[in-house]
This record gives sequence, structure tokens and C-alpha cells, in this order.
Amino acid sequence: MASFHKIIVIVGFISLFHSAFSAAQHRSYLRITSQEFTTLPLDIVVQAVVSLFAVMWGVLNVAGNLREIHAAAEMNQVCWETQQNIPSFYIFNHRGKALAYNYVPSLGKAELENLE
Repeated sequence: MASFHKIIVIVGFISLFHSAFSAAQHRSYLRITSQEFTTLPLDIVVQAVVSLFAVMWGVLNVAGNLREIHAAAEMNQVCWETQQNIPSFYIFNHRGKALAYNYVPSLGKAELENLE
């Protein structure tokens, strides 16, 4: 059954490509004949819409059954204090160390150049 849906997707994409190519051909025909573009012909619009729905239906059936997301169950296992715990925001090199009583400032770039 999945192969049938894959064939529907492939045929739908081919038909969608054909409708896009037909629209481009129609547009170039109107330029050649110096006519003003108002709308696409109805057959191109219908083919594009039917192709789009065929592709969507086929993709949904190829993907299989959707499962529920149980986010609440996962969030119940996490403490409130650790929900805001984001490791990528950890900063270990900050100005707070300068407040320590035994802080020794490191040499700057200019001071390191003078030592050489």
C-alpha cells in the first residue's frame, strides 16, 4: 500500500511540474503575441491545484500514522529549578572573580609585549 502512495507522490510532482511549465509556456506565448497577461487558463490552475492535493495526500500517507507528543509527561519529571538551566549560557570567566580577596590580575597584552 505504501508503494501506491509513493507512486501518487511521484505522479503528483510530475503533474505539478508540468502545470508550472505550462504556465511559463502560456506566459511566453502571451509575450510573443503582445497580449496582456490577466489570468492563467482554467485547465492549468485546476491541474496545479489537483496535483498539489495529490502530493499532500500521498506524503501524508507515506509518512505513516502520527503520534501524540507527550510534552506534559516529560515536563512533570523535571524540577522547576532546572527548567531554566541552560548550559550554553554558562560563563566561567567573569568579573566576579575580581571581588575575591586573593585575586591576582593577569598581565594584559601590552604588558606581555614589554616582557619580551
